[in-house]
Amino acid sequence: MANRFLCSTVFCLSALSLFAAPAPRVLPEGNLPSDTRLEPLKDLEGYFPFTPPASKAEWETRAERVRRQILVSQGLWPMPAKTPLKPVLHGKIDRGEYTVEKVYFESAPGFFVTGNLYRPKNVRGKAPGVLFAHGHWQDARLYESTDAELLRELANGEERFEEGGKSRFQSMCVQLARMGCVVWQWDMQGDSDAQQFSRQLVHGFARQRPEMNTLENWGLFSPQAETHLESIMGLQTWNAVRSLDFLLSLPEIDPERIAMTGASGGGTQTMLLAAIDPRVKLSFPAVMVSTAMQGGCTCENACLLRIDTSNVEFAGLFAPKPQGMTTANDWTREMSSKGFPELQQLYQLLGAPDKVMLKRGEHFPHNYNAVSRSAFYTWLNKHFQLGQKEPVVERDYVRLKREELSVWDDGHPAPKPADPDFERQLLRYFQEDAQKQLAAVAESDPQRFHEVYGGALEVVLNSRQGKEGEVKWKMAHKADRGSWIQMDGLIRNETYAEELPAVFCYPKQWNGTTVVWLSGEGKKSLFDGDGALRPDLQKLVDTGATVLGVDLLYQGEFQTEDKPLVATPKVKNPREAAAYTFGYNPTVFVQRVHDVISVVRFVKTFERPSKQLVVAGLNGAGPWVAAARAQCGAAIDRAVIDTGGFRFGQVLDIRSPDFVPGGAKYGDLPGMLALAAPAQVWVAGETDAALGLVRAQYQAANARKNLVRFEGSAAETQRAALEWLMQSKPN
Repeated sequence: MANRFLCSTVFCLSALSLFAAPAPRVLPEGNLPSDTRLEPLKDLEGYFPFTPPASKAEWETRAERVRRQILVSQGLWPMPAKTPLKPVLHGKIDRGEYTVEKVYFESAPGFFVTGNLYRPKNVRGKAPGVLFAHGHWQDARLYESTDAELLRELANGEERFEEGGKSRFQSMCVQLARMGCVVWQWDMQGDSDAQQFSRQLVHGFARQRPEMNTLENWGLFSPQAETHLESIMGLQTWNAVRSLDFLLSLPEIDPERIAMTGASGGGTQTMLLAAIDPRVKLSFPAVMVSTAMQGGCTCENACLLRIDTSNVEFAGLFAPKPQGMTTANDWTREMSSKGFPELQQLYQLLGAPDKVMLKRGEHFPHNYNAVSRSAFYTWLNKHFQLGQKEPVVERDYVRLKREELSVWDDGHPAPKPADPDFERQLLRYFQEDAQKQLAAVAESDPQRFHEVYGGALEVVLNSRQGKEGEVKWKMAHKADRGSWIQMDGLIRNETYAEELPAVFCYPKQWNGTTVVWLSGEGKKSLFDGDGALRPDLQKLVDTGATVLGVDLLYQGEFQTEDKPLVATPKVKNPREAAAYTFGYNPTVFVQRVHDVISVVRFVKTFERPSKQLVVAGLNGAGPWVAAARAQCGAAIDRAVIDTGGFRFGQVLDIRSPDFVPGGAKYGDLPGMLALAAPAQVWVAGETDAALGLVRAQYQAANARKNLVRFEGSAAETQRAALEWLMQSKPN
């Protein structure tokens, strides 16, 4: 290790000027690291290409991870308990060829899903079932076009009939029922009869609500809701899951012929349910699958959802089952050349090249018009063998009016609309249900604990496990300090274009141990005000251990002023919903954890790797080390972690550098510490009671002695940590 450090001279700055400063700089004053994370963040308007896998095995691994990412982001890992639906069907209308019923049921206690059920008459045998998600059109299920809108649609070929063309949503359901399908069309939250949340909250949320940003009884879009992965999008996905449960509860349904379709936001719902629920056998997301805009509404965005993935890949998760899609004169207009060819490659790889189809419609506006609907009917007819003459084209029908479709009446009164207390109550229900299930997991065997907690935290922490990247060293300065060499330079992750200013204190008689010393202040914490190595760390170096200090993202040389980061960067979208930023980008906390892992990767893969690697996190750095320790496995031999009692669940600002979506749900910081078992970990800042989950996992791993808890003042903690480092040895 020493030879490489001493010989590298990438930068030619004066060591003399460096050591005149209280803390060493790697880069010239005023220069920032060349780090891609300092560039503008990715947002929903970015470019999201899909790269097909090279093999089936590669795709199976990737698909499992992305599917889990969807489930975690939607608050469905583990899946909430399925309570009785208590469906109410009433107001049946007989239209000769089919019937229409008003339906409501409870996807969770007191949380109603509303819609209409269309059933064919005189069906022989089991009938196919179709889920129809309507998207963002206001009051879609009950909506009728104006005369002016209909004339325009008739003129350009979007619709065919003056009567039926008034409602494209009824048109779809009627035609499918005529084809022998049972159709369930339900309302998105904030639309038609689903008014327990307002349309403004669901689709137009713009500003944080201080009254909802509380440690208990919080509301949607709050930091607490996000750290527990509760979102409007998650509620809509859950309603889609329960809608499928409802459809399959009908005795006439053929479970092997279940399809789902929807346009725009309904296309988003279709992609997600088809990706996560194997009961869906045919998928047709319209005007939504694209390498461009991913979904602009708050109900289409959730924290964690699209980090390193996208809608095209979500559609790919349905392969090799039959899937069709459409384009329009919108963000999907380039799908035929960007995105769809890659989906075709995936289907080809999986042996089903004829199971994916794109109906182009760039000459039409963004909607689910008669031409697009015909493409869906024909695709459904082909794969479900419905026996219709192709292409399948609609016939006209007599529309039902709003009052004939509306679910609520005097005999079936609507629940209280837009009730803040209900909002708090519902989120509390899902949070308590999740914690009950997770507690049962924690009491099960260690393998199950790692599958659920570890699997979730891989998503929450955007784990690069197995893809840590190629990490290299670039020397800036070196100086002989007598018994040790000081070397300053950049630890650069070439794969991800990230670089970290770092300083090595390398003893001339190195014993093979490297201590990565991390602090909330960055690498300057290694030195006194006069630029000398702190006496306590000097003692550590005198034992023969290398001490490494690093500026993580937005520490030290990442800042133009010597001030800690207080507000994380955000995308340009002015709406204060965390998902617009953190649905596409990892948080600062997570990026700093990536930095810790890059440093570990560097130390472990260098030409003279350490015999023992210790990572210490004190003075605010403990939570980052706890998160890294949870992911690094055997790469870290021992860890020193002063948590300071930190909890993600106590963060009350979505712009806080400590904000992590999902951070509180899976045991909070102790959940991460528990995943370290059976490794040697020294922990400060925690009460004995707070470490119950951690001790249980160490007990299960027969490694109780490897977990050491310390309680004392800040000065005592640092002193005790160093004593443990110098006295204890790896197993």
